[in-house]
Amino acid sequence: MQKMVVQLKKTDWYDRFFSQRKILVTGGTGSIGSELVKSLLHHGVTRVVVLSKDDSKQYMMKQRLISKENISFILGDVREYETLKEATRGMDLVFHTAALKQIGICEDNPKEAILTNTMGTVNIIRACLENRVQKLINISTDKAVHPTSIMGATKFLSEKLIQEASRRPDVQTRFCSIRFGNVLNSRGSVIPLWLEQYRSGQPLQVTDLAMTRFAMTIPQAVELIKESAFLCQGGETFIFKMKSVRLGDLVQAMKAVLSDCNMNGAQFVLTGPRPGEKSFEQLLFADEAKRLFENEQLYVVLPHQSSSTPQARFKRARHNEYRSDLAQKWSVPELVALLRPVIKQSLGDETNG
Repeated sequence: MQKMVVQLKKTDWYDRFFSQRKILVTGGTGSIGSELVKSLLHHGVTRVVVLSKDDSKQYMMKQRLISKENISFILGDVREYETLKEATRGMDLVFHTAALKQIGICEDNPKEAILTNTMGTVNIIRACLENRVQKLINISTDKAVHPTSIMGATKFLSEKLIQEASRRPDVQTRFCSIRFGNVLNSRGSVIPLWLEQYRSGQPLQVTDLAMTRFAMTIPQAVELIKESAFLCQGGETFIFKMKSVRLGDLVQAMKAVLSDCNMNGAQFVLTGPRPGEKSFEQLLFADEAKRLFENEQLYVVLPHQSSSTPQARFKRARHNEYRSDLAQKWSVPELVALLRPVIKQSLGDETNG
């Protein structure tokens, strides 16, 4: 199967960069945060601190990593500045993954989305500045580009806050954002939702077969987050190179995999787009094209009036837009190959034959 993103080679610079570092991961019990934590533990870090507000997820993660001595947990909320001030004390790097990500929930609860996504970013920036953290890496989304949803708007503001922080004079902390699309099989994404609907005997809900979305796997997201942290000089926005998925093709692939697993009878029902949803996503603002560079894995947008240049292996990119409806698509056979192991694992041993 053709790979979605060229995989990074395991080179010594990962270990050199992360070795002996103290690292905080906000939202560290989430789908991406937890995998990032596990990956960082393989690079000789002094300590990884996981901050999240879900005690049940923390308990389960502690049990899975009980043999690891260089990990600790803080039960807390990014809305609370004093909690973040204490959590960032002595840290070298901070990965800010904590967020409310569900579009529908954010639409229904805009104040809560603002408090967590936007004010949480204000708080983590302030805490990193106070404690002179070396780098803060903010995890963003394609929904921050020309946002039509509350969630997208809060992420847009978070990116702007990161950029503003990087422009402050005499700042020791380096700030950057990482922007990518849908992460397949992450908590709250469509694949786990469909599996839950199937298990409960409900029809599998589909918004619009013509919709397109950028997509990548959790391991790919983690590897590219680490590369962006290494490359961050201050004020950049890193954009992952991804193929896109047409929802109708994903439905066909899901049907095929369920059939392979002797799970027949799945019924799909069209529901129409939900409030705030787009028919396609974008990863690039038009004005960013003038400051866009690329290597094999990603694009980087340099900050306005930057006197710096990207690190080696980057060249100037020639893109005016980066849209999921125009990007290279995953084929149905490729999606089947990608989804089969994920769905078999999720459905349990009865499907493994």
